[in-house]
Formats: sequence, C-alpha cells, structure tokens
Amino acid sequence: MHKTSWKEIAAERVGELISRQAVNGENATVGRFLFGRGAVIPRHFHANEQYSLVLSGSLRFVFDDREVVVSAGEMLFIPGHVPHSVVAVEDTEDVDFFAPRREDWIRKEDSHLRQNQTAAKAVQT
Repeated sequence: MHKTSWKEIAAERVGELISRQAVNGENATVGRFLFGRGAVIPRHFHANEQYSLVLSGSLRFVFDDREVVVSAGEMLFIPGHVPHSVVAVEDTEDVDFFAPRREDWIRKEDSHLRQNQTAAKAVQT
C-alpha cells in the first residue's frame, strides 16, 4: 500500500493550457489534469480503457459520430481504440483512470498531448 496526495505529486506542463499529474501502478494509471479554458487535446486513440471524471468545469469530447459535454460531477467511459479529442469548455479539473496503465506517458511518448496546443485548437474549430 502507498498513501499519497496530489500535493505530493509534481505537475508536468504538457501544453500551453494543460498540466498533468500521474500515478502508475502495475496495471493502471490515474491522472489529474488541469485545463485552461480553450485547451485542446488533439484527436488520438489508445488501447487503454478510460474513465474521465470532471471535478470542476466542463470538457467537450469529440468522437467520430458525436460530441459529449461532461460537466462537474459527471463521468465518461471511453473504450480502448476509440478515436477522440477533447476541448476544455471552461477552466477544468479532471481525473482520468486508465487500464492498462499508460506506458506512453511513462516513456514520455504522448506526442499528441505535447504538440502545440494553439495549432491543435485551429484544427478543432
């Protein structure tokens, strides 16, 4: 067992308007995101199942066949291999759970997240 808090975990700036903290176990990853209004995570997909819980603010998830706005207190499940992008409708705090764990984050190979967010936003609008 290991007890920790978000205060003890260093935040990583992964975009102009996005910071992330992450905890990895053997089989899962929990990430906390802070998004500034207008932040964009460009279209991507991953093998991991994803549960996104919005604690404050709201996020718009864009899928090939629909858009879903998730607001404070709501959660969204995204199956593995489903392409999606994310836009912060307002300043947002979000906690995501992934299984299996995000090996790409551990290896810093999450280039879709680290690309220029302003250019990505232009593609989304």
